[in-house]
Amino acid sequence: MQVTSPKAHQPGSLHLAALLVSLFAVIIVAALGGLASADAAADYGKLAQPGWAPPSYLFGPVWSGLYLLMAVAAWLVWRTDPRWRNPAVIAYSVQLALNLAWSPLFFGLGWRGPALVDIVVLDVVVVVTIIAFWKRHRAAALLMLPYLGWILFATALNYSVWSLNS
Repeated sequence: MQVTSPKAHQPGSLHLAALLVSLFAVIIVAALGGLASADAAADYGKLAQPGWAPPSYLFGPVWSGLYLLMAVAAWLVWRTDPRWRNPAVIAYSVQLALNLAWSPLFFGLGWRGPALVDIVVLDVVVVVTIIAFWKRHRAAALLMLPYLGWILFATALNYSVWSLNS
């Protein structure tokens, strides 16, 4: 059963504005993460890596798609309960902040261990976010699953890189 509120039936212009805000939020996170990891491809290539590590050129396209899915998922949930105190919106905001923190830790500062702690906490908060999204809008929760899969893979990669370079 899809849970919606009367507020979900707001005028289309408000829905469009909410979608744009959601897209803008992930664009800001992506841009700030990109600034923190401007030399990431060169740094990534210099690190000892497991044999299953993907090439650096794959990360940009994958993250672009994931950020788009995340923005749409957040927008769908926002439409069901457009309040900043909405627990699903809070969980989403926390995971977005943890996502933002990872690149400066891993690439900017070269702190692979603290980056690993950050991404493990991110994994947990994304699961919490998906559960909260499921209660509000199931399609939104499903849109977050590729992101969860990617960050779980990134967690394993972070651990491997940290282990091989410590």
